[in-house]
Amino acid sequence: MTHEPLTPELERTVAAAAAAAPTFASAAPRDRAAALVAVADALEAHRESLVETGAAETGLTTARLNGELTRTAVQLRMFADTAIAGDEIDARIDEADSEYALGVRPDVRRMHLPLGPVLNFAASNFPFAFSVAGGDTAAALAAGCPVIVKAHSGHPKLSDATAQVVSDALSAAGMPEGTFGLIHGQENGVAVLQDPRIKAGAFTGSIAAGRRLADIAAARPAPIPFFGELGSVNPVFITPAAVAERADELASGLVTSVSGSAGQLCTKPGFVFLPEGHDLDTAIAAAAADIPEHRMLGPRIASGFADRRDEILAADGVRVIADGGVRFDDDGQGWVTATIVAVSLDDFRRNHEALIEEAFGPLTIIVETPAGTDLASLLPEFFAGNLTGTVHLSAEEAAGSTDNRADLAALVAALSQQVGRVLFNGWPTGVAVTPAMQHGGPWPATTNDSSTSVGSAAIQRFVRPVAYQSAPEALLPIALRDDNPLGVPQRRSPAGDSKTWGDAARR
Repeated sequence: MTHEPLTPELERTVAAAAAAAPTFASAAPRDRAAALVAVADALEAHRESLVETGAAETGLTTARLNGELTRTAVQLRMFADTAIAGDEIDARIDEADSEYALGVRPDVRRMHLPLGPVLNFAASNFPFAFSVAGGDTAAALAAGCPVIVKAHSGHPKLSDATAQVVSDALSAAGMPEGTFGLIHGQENGVAVLQDPRIKAGAFTGSIAAGRRLADIAAARPAPIPFFGELGSVNPVFITPAAVAERADELASGLVTSVSGSAGQLCTKPGFVFLPEGHDLDTAIAAAAADIPEHRMLGPRIASGFADRRDEILAADGVRVIADGGVRFDDDGQGWVTATIVAVSLDDFRRNHEALIEEAFGPLTIIVETPAGTDLASLLPEFFAGNLTGTVHLSAEEAAGSTDNRADLAALVAALSQQVGRVLFNGWPTGVAVTPAMQHGGPWPATTNDSSTSVGSAAIQRFVRPVAYQSAPEALLPIALRDDNPLGVPQRRSPAGDSKTWGDAARR
């Protein structure tokens, strides 16, 4: 793959990021942290105007956008603390050892360094939290990488306004020019992704677009890591005992999860496995009737959802519980209410290809399973990788005091092989911004199933390991020096330690 010259505007943006990379990488972690906090404070200071712009462009409610802006500020502050803690540096020090078990061992010190400029493709459905100043941007900046954001076409005005806030805050905090940049346009995004000065890519969006970009990143003369969060149908399993214990609560919780933000969430529960005879139809229909229609993000997304909804409704064996619908206004914007359908397990098997594809909008399919069904076996039969998997249990089942403990353990084990987050007695559409969160999963949920796009571990995507052997103390990176002025965690292997390796296993 040959790299075509960039336009003058793109060249200025990429050249500035490349020029900023060494200076920004060497900035003290506390200085980078202070810059991230400054961005968070600036976003909150401009909350009113940003939310107003976002609501006009996306159709999302001001309540949702206010909450998302708060989440964006919180994750920026979380990554500020992550940068100071230095866990992602993973400093390891093996002292020189003349009596090492395999001969003389030199002094070897290993740590992670920032990758360099990162290209972040913003998402449509989270115009703050996964967009210009979202989690990917925050994690890369915390790691010491300049960021270029390719704005999403669904909210260009909000992207420009947010980028101005971010740029001004970083500049005021003393970060070098080029630490942050914004570009528009699909072709421009592809051109920059192919540029050899870009060292990693991040993406949130569809499987088709994510796969295309991942292939471009891999086909470069020097391939680069590409961290894409793509499609997910997030299966949910509800036991008969859970239905008997809290039927109405499950019905209302399902509808709320499916219809929130017009179902335009990567964690929406797309399939819910319920026991035959669950008797929840009336409660689900009643809960769905209480949810007002909601505008989708844009005409293209609404049209795609309408087509996918029609395909599902036309499939053999599908029974409608809540009809929902799609209404298009004079501007082509789609207004939707929740559609919830059911199908027997046998019909799901027969029509698997027609039903399994994600419906990006407020629609879910209930799969009704006969008594005695091996739920764990359904996962490899029907599903590839997902972001989440959920199990709803009764109180007795949660306490481990029922006869189906082994079956439930097998289901949880099967889910753990196919998803990045296993939930119990909740709904997957809430993703907590907290250090331990895992928001990823095997393909096609993501392009890299060992990473996460939420939680403090997300910073690890944007660093790479380097070892220094027999380096003079004065030339070592600060994080690897014996005096450890940054106070980062250092894992040391003292001289003579190798003589005791394996002893713990014998005890």
